Amino acid sequence: MSVVYNLGMEINDIDAELSDKIREWLKWDENKITKEAIECLVKSRDLQALRECLLTRMSFGTAGLRAPMGPGYSKMNDLTVIQTTQGLCRYLESSFDVIQDRGVIIGHDARHNSRRFAALAAAVFISQGVRVYLFRDIVPTPYVPFAVLYYGAVCGIMVTASHNPKEDNGYKVYWENGAQIITPRDSAISSSVLKNVEPWAQSWDSSLPEQSDLRVDPLDEVNDKYHKAVAAQCSFTRELNKDTKMRFTYTAMHGVGYRFVQQVFCEFEIPEVIPVKEQVEPDPDFPTVRFPNPEEGESALELSMKTAEAHNSTVILANDPDADRLAVSEKQESGRWHVFTGNEIGTLLGWWAFHNHKKNHPEHFPGANVYMLASTVSSKMLGSMAQIEGFKFIETLTGFKWMGNQTRDLQAQGKTVLFAFEEAIGFMIGTSVLDKDGVSAAAAMAELTIYLAAQGSTLMSHLNQLYHRYGFHISSNSYFLCYSKEKIKRIFDSLRENGQYPGHCGPYKILHIRDLNTGYDDSQPNKKAILPISESSEMITFTFENGCVATLRTSGTEPKIKYYTELRGQPGESVDVSG
Repeated sequence: MSVVYNLGMEINDIDAELSDKIREWLKWDENKITKEAIECLVKSRDLQALRECLLTRMSFGTAGLRAPMGPGYSKMNDLTVIQTTQGLCRYLESSFDVIQDRGVIIGHDARHNSRRFAALAAAVFISQGVRVYLFRDIVPTPYVPFAVLYYGAVCGIMVTASHNPKEDNGYKVYWENGAQIITPRDSAISSSVLKNVEPWAQSWDSSLPEQSDLRVDPLDEVNDKYHKAVAAQCSFTRELNKDTKMRFTYTAMHGVGYRFVQQVFCEFEIPEVIPVKEQVEPDPDFPTVRFPNPEEGESALELSMKTAEAHNSTVILANDPDADRLAVSEKQESGRWHVFTGNEIGTLLGWWAFHNHKKNHPEHFPGANVYMLASTVSSKMLGSMAQIEGFKFIETLTGFKWMGNQTRDLQAQGKTVLFAFEEAIGFMIGTSVLDKDGVSAAAAMAELTIYLAAQGSTLMSHLNQLYHRYGFHISSNSYFLCYSKEKIKRIFDSLRENGQYPGHCGPYKILHIRDLNTGYDDSQPNKKAILPISESSEMITFTFENGCVATLRTSGTEPKIKYYTELRGQPGESVDVSG
């Protein structure tokens, strides 16, 4: 009370809306650092910063929360984690008859504050008598959706900001089906959060999980069951794995992946990886990379390439900090390194999943019950493969939240889903984890590489063979940084000005346009899109007369306008992308 009293005159001199939020924050926040940060802003009369902190709130979207850490409702901090968890708890209580015994899963990565945020989230649930499966140590993100299915929990929470900069953190939510939440649950949870913003009696007690019988540590059991599930996906080339002379260079990008990849390699009987020593141990400051994202290509893999060169290793495997994504690079005969795109990796792993399943279940092909999935901005190579090999291909909206839920729906219909991927180096092999999984993908890619090497081939050579069989698919994807939401809106509004979309792009004629913000799709008889629409995000796809497909979309977690283009060739055309 003394702090509020000492700042009373300063606060009273501020407009009512902001002063009310300042008093509210100082009353509820029990974290000394973030509380004092707000006090300093009041004392320095930085009203603009106070408005940005307190008058806007992080939106709870289909990716949960992701934002810079700091004071105020617009940032990731103790109070906003508590408020979010309280709202989630009440929403779960309204969605299920009983949640206490089924419980929730909570995991965290190695970022600053991740462990504390996880403990506070656990305290909120335990204070309401809910069992909490709280991992005692850092885990890869895929462990949380795996554990949701294994224990039959009502939901899972992973505290992570994945590959974002070190200043950020996040809060990712999985539903009881093991997939990320999708609309309308995200908006319902957000509404519930706003109704439960005042901290409950024990919500600030981060020591509560350690003192309560309601806390279960699932690490050892989940670790064992996960690796057994992944090992069951082995293609029965264990003799090749054991006898191979190949060694894979591996980087965890300062994240959690190293010891888990070591374990899964052991399960597959693949020789130990060569670690990039500067990056293999968890470090929340990410000292060797500006962006801890292996998707950034050679700039992110520079140390990996130096390590590989020093050990005569020709293949690099890289996870992002929470180990749910996988990057791959292979040294070519020319001596240069080829960093595979997500579409190229998806093509290779998709073929590997098909090859292994057909070998073990030839009776399934051709057939209507075997599926692969990819997001709408990813390569259509699996679709071309499906037409020739006799399985089914489904395109979903961007993000594994859609592919995970679609997979669950297909399973409920008795279908088999072999593989799903998105071009942003995310891969789901099998259905033990209904989300992207960089750990199992690393093992599968290593095994594929060993299999090809035994035949005198390489990843790049095999990719060229696949292009020859199914048709060359060339993609060019990137992004523009744009920090102004107003500017982004103007850009997309200009493309649909008064309902009139462009008919050409330079000399190239546009054949069809699909706008998933408005639900327009002139390739359909009624001009209505089949895929779900989203009024909160932008995505426009242009199909050109020459067969090229180009998509512009906004990112749900970063200040980016992303673009994706693909041009497809015909089977039998000779190509060579090895360079």
